[in-house]
Amino acid sequence: MPRTKLIYYAEQDGTVPMVQWLTKLPHGAYAKSQAYLRLLEAEGHELRRPIADYLRDGIHELRPSIAHVHYRILYFFHGSEAVVISHGLTKEDKVPGAEIERAIERMARFRANPLKHTFIRSKGE
Repeated sequence: MPRTKLIYYAEQDGTVPMVQWLTKLPHGAYAKSQAYLRLLEAEGHELRRPIADYLRDGIHELRPSIAHVHYRILYFFHGSEAVVISHGLTKEDKVPGAEIERAIERMARFRANPLKHTFIRSKGE
């Protein structure tokens, strides 16, 4: 199975929410999040629970947890060969609706102008 192209969503001003979030994580959470992103890149649409799940309206989540802290990475697919990482968050009870809405808005902006909202991560990010 071919690898899925992994794209980080970039805001209009060039900031990349996922990179900003990752840099604030404790080392263990950062490492586990990177491992989950590699799994998503390798398995794409085939990735399922407990690693990933579908939320709603085209938005999916990666579900890394470490030391009883539940992290979530929201993403959406762009065609069959690319996945766009919207942003990450620390989950309390459930993923807040506002966070899903943020990902939906980013998906709409990305689809309207993919080149403007694309950041391709380097191997170390």
